[in-house]
Amino acid sequence: MAISARGSLGLPLRLAAPAPGWELTADVCVVGSGVAGLCVALHARAAGLSVAVVTKVQVDDGSTRWAQGGIAAVLGEADTPAAHARDTEVAGVGLCDPEAVHALVTEGPERLHQLISWGAAFDRDGAGALLLTREGGHSTDRIVHAGGDATGAEVQRALREAVAADPGITLVEHAMVLDLLTDAAGRAAGVTLHVLGEGSSDGVGAIRARAVVLATGGMGQVYAATTNPPVSTGDGVALGLRAGAVATDLEFVQFHPTALYLGPDARGQQPLVSEALRGEGAVLRDGAGERFMTGVHELAELAPRDVVAKAITRVQLRDGVDHVWLDAREVPGLAARFPTIVARCREAGIDPVTDLVPVTPAAHYASGGLATDLAGRTTVPGLYACGEVACTGVHGANRLASNSLLEGLVFAGRIGAALARELPVPSAAVPAAAALAGLLAPAVRGELTGTMSASVGALRNGAGLAEAADRLGELAGHAGDVAPGVAGWEATDLLTVATALTAAAAERRETRGCHWREDHPDAEDAWRVHLDVRLDADGGMRLTRRPVGEPVAVTW
Repeated sequence: MAISARGSLGLPLRLAAPAPGWELTADVCVVGSGVAGLCVALHARAAGLSVAVVTKVQVDDGSTRWAQGGIAAVLGEADTPAAHARDTEVAGVGLCDPEAVHALVTEGPERLHQLISWGAAFDRDGAGALLLTREGGHSTDRIVHAGGDATGAEVQRALREAVAADPGITLVEHAMVLDLLTDAAGRAAGVTLHVLGEGSSDGVGAIRARAVVLATGGMGQVYAATTNPPVSTGDGVALGLRAGAVATDLEFVQFHPTALYLGPDARGQQPLVSEALRGEGAVLRDGAGERFMTGVHELAELAPRDVVAKAITRVQLRDGVDHVWLDAREVPGLAARFPTIVARCREAGIDPVTDLVPVTPAAHYASGGLATDLAGRTTVPGLYACGEVACTGVHGANRLASNSLLEGLVFAGRIGAALARELPVPSAAVPAAAALAGLLAPAVRGELTGTMSASVGALRNGAGLAEAADRLGELAGHAGDVAPGVAGWEATDLLTVATALTAAAAERRETRGCHWREDHPDAEDAWRVHLDVRLDADGGMRLTRRPVGEPVAVTW
């Protein structure tokens, strides 16, 4: 069933920018330099393909390096792929694609060992065996970490060094990718981008390629408070929507239960307090010092993230407070085991070795994204997506802890295999369609993110979602003569993903996973569907319901 969003929103189908003044050519253009993008690049090189990797910041400044949690993989003798799949599907509350989950849990160990062969060093015991720990939603110890709570930084280091050592990979840093270039048949044939990096070709340019892989990470900056870095402005999803790709499950934004609370005026990226602390014995307490998770779920503080985030939110609403407390004082060797977290807490004037840590939920991970098949193909020929920008069907309504880095590893390998066998003969690219609306003024970004946090955050209802949709529509109506530039392009991308996310959240009238509707508090069997979103030719949103288990239509 198709649903049209109210009116034509006039969202741009192409970002306003001058014509490209310079070009690069490669077999594959990868947009993004985190675990997903760099792994795709290495797999493409293994197939003998030339690769251009484009990143909006420096290569190490994306989302991956901020990952404190680890990588989930079946490594222990008592563990099985079936158990990992079961935990993943329980967290996903009925919306996981079983085939995608099977690929994740069965191929994960091999991809992890491949990452080790590329130079990643994980924590080991005295005998040299990988140390395994447990995080929320997992039924056994299967999480590997590096540097205690610095897994992402170590993964990023290893991949960056492997990529730097390969002369067949060209790295373009400080480059904002604007839109997809297509050939006469509508197949992806490269991207337009604006490069501002020192020592690079300045201005708007183009990379011509036989395939484009989006690996741009998440969209957490659509909210006023998030654990995501500033780079996470939803650029890949917005680009894909403008190019005609289908996005799905956008309403399922995971709010990490325990971001460090920095006060009522804190905005932007908030420090993450990893649930690995809870895996090692830290507990949550209310203002009276009482634990409140023991009666909520059989796993208590190790329940899936949506369960813990909802429980914290209920306590906050009950007591009229902005945060609860994480008690990690009894965690053995806390400062040595979690040096990054302890350092960040101490920077904020809190010593978790002796003090309770104030925590609150914050926007963390997008379970939805551009819909792909099991080879990472989107609905636009020649356009692939990998990592958080993609929706492979693995996460369903809520991501299981430490499955995100694993997903990047597994599906990067699958995309690499697809690239090796199906790249077409190069053909000339043609300009994308002209924009139907101008850019959003950067000055309204604060109002956009405030609206999203207030009405489309962890707790939602129909009235608030309707108000948010109206306000976002008003912002779209005010887009106009804004000089092209990164700030305006990012604000416009944020508006695009915020509009799509809000439309999906308003349409899904149930509570499932990390989508919490207080006016529809129960999960409904009728809503065991994916909500696919696409942009119409006039810039309006169109939503379509797709039953779970029915793959997205990838026809190329």
